[in-house]
Amino acid sequence: MTFVESWQTASTRLFRPIDPNSGIAKVMPALFAYSGIRIPDNPPLIKEEVLGRIGSLEIRLASKAKHVRSAQKLRYNVFYDEMAASPNPVTYLSKRDIDLYDAICDHLMVVDLSLPAGKSNVVGTYRLLRQSVAKARGGFYTEREFDLGELLARHDTLKFLELGRSCVLPAYRDKRTVELLWHGIWTYVVRHKIDAMIGCASFEGTNPDKLALPLSFLHHHVGAPEEWRIQARASRYVEMNRMHKKSIDIKAAMRALPPLIKGYLRIGAFVGRGAVIDRQFGTTDVFIGLPVASINPRYLNHFGPGAERHAA
Repeated sequence: MTFVESWQTASTRLFRPIDPNSGIAKVMPALFAYSGIRIPDNPPLIKEEVLGRIGSLEIRLASKAKHVRSAQKLRYNVFYDEMAASPNPVTYLSKRDIDLYDAICDHLMVVDLSLPAGKSNVVGTYRLLRQSVAKARGGFYTEREFDLGELLARHDTLKFLELGRSCVLPAYRDKRTVELLWHGIWTYVVRHKIDAMIGCASFEGTNPDKLALPLSFLHHHVGAPEEWRIQARASRYVEMNRMHKKSIDIKAAMRALPPLIKGYLRIGAFVGRGAVIDRQFGTTDVFIGLPVASINPRYLNHFGPGAERHAA
């Protein structure tokens, strides 16, 4: 058995299950996540680092530990400095948003090549977790909030991809950055032959009564079809149906949706039943599902069937 094979075997044992109360069992994966090193996996299907380009912006797949650390730093700047997340001591001291999943996920990054040398040029990021990797390493992050068991069993011939930890610096929240992030995701989906994307999307705030309008709109108008039904875990379930359907002002509800959720809906996504309060991040989370077959053809045509529109 080679060194890499030995390490893969050992790391698999260490990483299953991902449990916040697992004590010493999570020490090694935590060290990997903190350092930015990915636990060895099968050779990636996407080997090139640069996936697309618009002007001075490039979309890249992290290939080095320092890239992952830059993405973690960006996430800290957005989630903790700008928003209301509450850091633990390690997060606070490192000024990076770190969790165990960083060691098994792929990381998309938008970088700005026009920024001065020596300054971090990562301005946007997304974290991607393939089902094959999640299954081997303890499950999807989303499973901590939503019960995926029946959904995955119902579609056991499909390949799922989890999207998470999406964030962009304020000065870059424009069409170019969003376009590159989606170009990167679509490139990844095409290369890995993904059938469906899942994940959590968030509202700022932990009082669902203040979010009654958008939550009710999502519940009544964009709920998952029967074959894709899914709901929040019973212990964390927060009712989204807080207003009668006839009382909903759709235009006002759309204005109240975060840009990320609006973007998902435009492409063809649906939401699960029930929301979840995330006290650490100060958010109210909803489940987002997006089968590739349901994606609006307009967007597929825009990026091209092989994601060639912005290819580097």
